[in-house]
Amino acid sequence: MSTEVLFQIHLVMGYVAWLLCFGAYILPWLRSMDRVAAQRAVATLHSFRFFGLVFLVPGVVSPDLPAGFAVFAAYGDFATGVLAMLALLTVRIPQLFWAFVVAFNLVGTVDLIVDYYHAIQVGLPQRAGELGATYAIPIIYVPLLMITHIVAFYFLLRPPQAATGTVAD
Repeated sequence: MSTEVLFQIHLVMGYVAWLLCFGAYILPWLRSMDRVAAQRAVATLHSFRFFGLVFLVPGVVSPDLPAGFAVFAAYGDFATGVLAMLALLTVRIPQLFWAFVVAFNLVGTVDLIVDYYHAIQVGLPQRAGELGATYAIPIIYVPLLMITHIVAFYFLLRPPQAATGTVAD
């Protein structure tokens, strides 16, 4: 099997596995929370996106990894992580908290969509080995990030409601 096919299978299976996990465990848990707590949980996950800067670390990724992909992915992740941390830090100031929640979800979603675009443009699936130690990021971490952004937007757009107190929703 070619590198391109393996990468695409891994990516699809990453989404499938996370959607199954999310539907069974994470979404019912988030639904049991009030809006602030649910957004804090999502922000906590995204606060670790500073790790995307690893795309710029020589020796971790190949020097042949196209800069057109690596630089935007690294700084987009970093910006999203900082915004998520700011949301967490401002939870007691509702206007700031909600502004940072919207900001990190918008920036993070745009980052991932543009990263997919850049990956296609530079032929990343055929060059997946150049990701080196970061190979797991697009396969395991990115699907979860995209799913949680979608859920965060869903929670932002749905009418406010009290927590149900149960995870069996």
